[in-house]
Amino acid sequence: MNAPTPRENLQGLDLLAEIKRLKKERNAVILAHYYQKPEIQDLADFVGDSLELSKRAAETDADVIAFCGVKFMAETAKILSPQKTVILPDMAAGCSLEDACPPGKFKAFREAHPDHIALTYINCSAEVKALSDIIVTSSSAETILSKIPPEQKIIFGPDRHLGGYLSRKFNRDMLLWPGVCIVHEAFSETELLKLKAQHPGVPVAAHPECPPHIIDHADYVGSTSGILQYAQTMKGDTLIVATEPHIIHQMEKAESTKTFIGAPGADGNCACNICPYMALNTMEKLYLALRDLQPQIHLDETVRLGAKKSLDRMLEMASGTVGKGDLGRA
Repeated sequence: MNAPTPRENLQGLDLLAEIKRLKKERNAVILAHYYQKPEIQDLADFVGDSLELSKRAAETDADVIAFCGVKFMAETAKILSPQKTVILPDMAAGCSLEDACPPGKFKAFREAHPDHIALTYINCSAEVKALSDIIVTSSSAETILSKIPPEQKIIFGPDRHLGGYLSRKFNRDMLLWPGVCIVHEAFSETELLKLKAQHPGVPVAAHPECPPHIIDHADYVGSTSGILQYAQTMKGDTLIVATEPHIIHQMEKAESTKTFIGAPGADGNCACNICPYMALNTMEKLYLALRDLQPQIHLDETVRLGAKKSLDRMLEMASGTVGKGDLGRA
């Protein structure tokens, strides 16, 4: 017999009240990435970028971290808080960038280029982090790259668009791993130009995971935190946003008098700019995860320590960038 779905199992339950009750009973902290549904963002203790959330959770006295995000983010929380129980509402919430960079292939690639160091975007598995020299975020990559001697050869993975953006901006020749974010890859230049024509003079803020043909039209390039900050400090009252559209919820909460328009994907009619992995997390699954303390994140200690070493290197070189998200203007 098939197991009942969470919705069938929990019909009539006051999920918000039950989540609050379980959070208290479990001494849990709830984290929500900016790309989560608004109802999850609104009940979370902290909303933010992935590393920022993991650092904030590590600073609490919580016994349990409920990470409403994707698997690599929950792994990062476990790397920084090994003594805490880390749960993810849906273990199938993965990432196309992580999927594009299997540890075995990345290890072989590194071994084929022994004179290169590996700057690896945080959107990867714990195993790949352990195989890397320095982890970077979209907010810290620029600072870290500026501290690496120009003669040092670099592998950058798994996001070729972020790596390409940095390579062009700093005139650094890097070996780029061929991964992409399926959400940012989906934005359409044609549809963006149509939108810009409908809103003359309105600036565009884009995430550096976007391909060059989107970045080229951006007035500001930065991480989700950086785009949120730009939305709050820009002089105009309208902004076109080229990243996963659930960030707009936080923008509207912070700047209720401004208008935020999500950049379109494909033909302008699809919902392909919504992350399908982030969407797997629901209130029902969060309730069940807190109730059952499952699914849990478990990491091999050797892998965890290796991954922590590359994360610590990033924090040593660019600790002030965590949560800032600013890569500057395009």
